[in-house]
Amino acid sequence: MVLQQQADAPIWGEAKPMKAVKVTTSWDGKTYETLADKEGRWKLSVRTPEAGGPYELTLTDGQKLVLKNVMIGEVWICSGQSNMEMPLKGWGKVLDYEKEIAAANHPNIRLLHVEHVTSTQPETDIKIRDNGWQVCSPLTVPEFSATAYFFGREISEKQNVPVGLIHTSWGGTNVESWISGKVLQEMPDFSKVVEDIRAMPDKAAMKADYLKALEAWNNRVDEGFAAGKPVRAEVSLDDKAWGKLNFPGMVDQQGLGDFDGLIWLRRTVDIPASWAGKKVQLVLGAIDDNDITYWNGREVGRTDGYSVQRNYTVPGKLVKAGPLTLAIRVTDTGGGCGMPDELYLRSDNGEQISLAGEWKYQIAADARKEGMFPKDMSEDPNLPTSLYNAMIHPLVPYSIRGAIWYQGENNASRAYQYRELFPLVIENWRKDWGQDFPFYFVQLANFMQVSPNPVDSDWAELREAQARTLSVANTGMAVIIDKGDANDIHPKDKQAVGHRLALVARANTYGEQIPYSGPVYRSYQVDGDKIILSFDHTDGGLKSSDGKALQGFAIAGRDHKFHWAKAEIQGDKIVVSSPEVPYPVAVRYAWANNPVCNLYNGAGLPASPFRTDDWKGVTQK
Repeated sequence: MVLQQQADAPIWGEAKPMKAVKVTTSWDGKTYETLADKEGRWKLSVRTPEAGGPYELTLTDGQKLVLKNVMIGEVWICSGQSNMEMPLKGWGKVLDYEKEIAAANHPNIRLLHVEHVTSTQPETDIKIRDNGWQVCSPLTVPEFSATAYFFGREISEKQNVPVGLIHTSWGGTNVESWISGKVLQEMPDFSKVVEDIRAMPDKAAMKADYLKALEAWNNRVDEGFAAGKPVRAEVSLDDKAWGKLNFPGMVDQQGLGDFDGLIWLRRTVDIPASWAGKKVQLVLGAIDDNDITYWNGREVGRTDGYSVQRNYTVPGKLVKAGPLTLAIRVTDTGGGCGMPDELYLRSDNGEQISLAGEWKYQIAADARKEGMFPKDMSEDPNLPTSLYNAMIHPLVPYSIRGAIWYQGENNASRAYQYRELFPLVIENWRKDWGQDFPFYFVQLANFMQVSPNPVDSDWAELREAQARTLSVANTGMAVIIDKGDANDIHPKDKQAVGHRLALVARANTYGEQIPYSGPVYRSYQVDGDKIILSFDHTDGGLKSSDGKALQGFAIAGRDHKFHWAKAEIQGDKIVVSSPEVPYPVAVRYAWANNPVCNLYNGAGLPASPFRTDDWKGVTQK
């Protein structure tokens, strides 16, 4: 593991009640001692030296435990939703992921991956993948956060220190899930919600109620699953009239729109005689969201969660030569639906059969018509406070340098509310850790189709809410308005994201004299039929990224109607005008879901989207 350097690093745990606990540190030979309380809980702090290692920690309450290969360095919490969670390989497959994974031999970088878990009450125990800290290597990094890894790699290289990355994120989650009930209840929008959550029954009772309701819903809407019998999985079923979809892929990009509900998928392949009687791996990747998978009508696996890899082992007794009918019952609870990853069968002898291509499908239940399925509140990551309770609170007070954050997509429709919610995360965590640590975050990338005309945009308002959070002390923002993908909410260039976060940390936390931000709008002045804009962070001067005319500027008069504008660089200012707006009062830049924009500074960093007006937006409700 990694302990934060030059800190009073807390060490805590459990022992027999009132038992003496001693911790000895090998870097200075000191022994620290405390007494477990009546419940057996104990905590003490050890003074850590400058970065280095490996060292050992020896703990004893009469029975000795030695923790080896302990490094002293920089520890960062890495949190947010799916763009922070997105792994190098797995469902993410970032740019050049095979090359990046092969080169990920970094013994000075240590990875701690928190499992997905929820709770209605603050927890003390943390659930961790792989039983604890892992040394960064091609074996341990593929399923780890790509953004966190690229950030940590640069910090380790540039500062020449060990780095510990604590990855605790969950895709598709709202910001209010990451805030404590004590803090969230201060917001009028959430005070009643927090009270209701505190009054909820325990997880076991909620789970039992959910399973009962889900069985009733399934039997009502899915004839292929009536009384638990998988009719649509049977080999004898005639599926000639079923529709066709191609996988890997997502169904919403193949004519099914914003589908939510139940859909059955089927495909037939031939199993060679050489495979008969041998164990087979059925690899389906990260199905979105939940699946039950059948092999010739026999269930061979089921998994809940859109980011969880499906790798089912089919016993040899089920593997017979000849036609194989695969059937998958997919439940989509919201967002995208499909099978985006590589699909194949692999025999014990190393041979593979691809499952990519055409699959048959039949919709069993469209939630828009049948009504949405029951919600499992016992495992709902969007229940306010639930992720703070289970995935943040147990980490306190582990000594850290700071936090990086990539979240906001889920809150775009409530961007004005995000102005209050997001600063609460920072205030909440800092207060709990008892330190005003650096908090650096990623502004949302460009996404969705390009609009030909200036428009209102909830994503633009969310980016504005993020930028406003820079008013909180010791924060920083990585702008990636140039790294998105119109068709993919998870852009692949996570190297750029990690790098731009690292630039902020290197400049503001580690004191390197380097540019770390693109141009930031400061003020404007109306001059006749023009508006003159002034900027900070113009390192090396303002410029367009492609050497062409500036794009992305719109200007409006008193009618509040925006028109595309001419924008010219004059020194460290930009002059904006349009013949259609003789009396301008406001300018906007990159104000869209997916803006076409090209303002950079001489350091090659993009300008953050902005507006000079404060007119009512589409999320101001």
